[in-house]
Amino acid sequence: MNYYDKENSTRSVQHQDHQLKINNRKLLEITGVKEVDSFDNEEFLLETVMGYLIVRGQNLQLKNLDVGEGVVSIKGKIYELSYVDEHHQEKAKGFFSKLFK
Repeated sequence: MNYYDKENSTRSVQHQDHQLKINNRKLLEITGVKEVDSFDNEEFLLETVMGYLIVRGQNLQLKNLDVGEGVVSIKGKIYELSYVDEHHQEKAKGFFSKLFK
């Protein structure tokens, strides 16, 4: 993949629709993901085209990650989904970066 291809794939994620699909609280499929900032078996922090998304649950595992397409699948018991608004994005990112150092 050359530089031009990388630039186009990044652009397509930024303009992509953002959708969430939950199947029986056991499988979560997310589109419009720009970056997976951090994750463990209880919490994921994802940067999406609509802002930061926090996924909380139990025994969470990254099932599928396609950065080029902006698609992430997470399996486990899903407890909570929450978006961090623009004013709190840096605070959330800083909090999670301290946890995973």
